[in-house]
Amino acid sequence: QVQLVESGGGLVQAGGSLRLSCAASERTFSNYAMAWFRQAPGKEREFVAAITGSGITFYADSVKGRFTISRDNAKNTVSLQQNSLKPEDTAVYYCAASNIAPYRTPGRYPYWGQGTQVTVSS
Repeated sequence: QVQLVESGGGLVQAGGSLRLSCAASERTFSNYAMAWFRQAPGKEREFVAAITGSGITFYADSVKGRFTISRDNAKNTVSLQQNSLKPEDTAVYYCAASNIAPYRTPGRYPYWGQGTQVTVSS
């Protein structure tokens, strides 16, 4: 079982920045693709960004150029740097892990964190 714990959410004004972090318990962390998803009230969970074990990254079009996903395999952590935040970025952000591939579909990820709230005020 992989345990994931997110941190770093909060309240920020539009145009501001936040950095989310996710700590994983798995010793073979580098074998896992990691991803961030988000879910706003009344909406489905949606893909934000993913990164392979070797550092190849993928982004949703809505965050490309504003968000950066990165990982530190020595510390078993994955981060999401969020810049130029918009009110529409408001959501609960979830970290997810897959030992197969960096999917864009949430149902393909067996391991999830508890989520961290990001609220962007206008």
